[in-house]
Amino acid sequence: MNPKKKKKKRPKFKRIVLKISGEALGSKREYGIDGAIISSIARQIKEIADLGVEVAVVVGGGNIFRGLNAASRGMSRVAADYMGMLATVINGLALQDTLEKMGVFTRVQTAIAMQELAEPYIRRKALRHLEKGRVVIFVAGTGSPYFSTDTTAALRANEIGAEVILKATKVDGVYSADPKKDKKARKFSQLAYIDVLKMGLKVMDATAISLCMDNNLPIIVFNLKKSGNIKRIVMGEKIGTIVK
Repeated sequence: MNPKKKKKKRPKFKRIVLKISGEALGSKREYGIDGAIISSIARQIKEIADLGVEVAVVVGGGNIFRGLNAASRGMSRVAADYMGMLATVINGLALQDTLEKMGVFTRVQTAIAMQELAEPYIRRKALRHLEKGRVVIFVAGTGSPYFSTDTTAALRANEIGAEVILKATKVDGVYSADPKKDKKARKFSQLAYIDVLKMGLKVMDATAISLCMDNNLPIIVFNLKKSGNIKRIVMGEKIGTIVK
């Protein structure tokens, strides 16, 4: 008698939104894009796309320009935020180029019209691209000032029916305090949305958390620097901190 074939494990999630901060794309220098880091991220995205997971990515722009910092130095908040949105476009195009060199079909969709560079954000087109196995990269935030890319991730995830937001960070989850400064800081394996808001934990901004809470959309905060973490989460491993 032939031994039974081992059942192939399927991904836990069919459609995800991966939120990557601009700082995560940068090098040790204050500004710029690190080619090695962006290649590592692209390889991890390719890993899960090859499993049949539908992947949408929201990128920040903090490695190039931070609107809040500029506004604090006297620049108009509206002008500063629009400049920050343009920075996300640069990061999105860099990620697209890296992914396509690896054979991953992508589309960049922007909330601010720039037809020579990217498609305008149209929900139905985004859904069609995802269904066809293309990675969709959302750039230019929501297209409006005063909203962060965290809020963009929550908004787009709800619009496209994603099952989870994967919030990529430089630490392995959410802590009660900065673990680099406070040795007594404890890591949370799970949190409720309301606890994040009450405790003022910097998971995502309050608007993004509230939007996820209203629509029961879970957020998993994890360490992007550890290669393979995205695939582990998608396959159901308990990595980082889950907010639900």
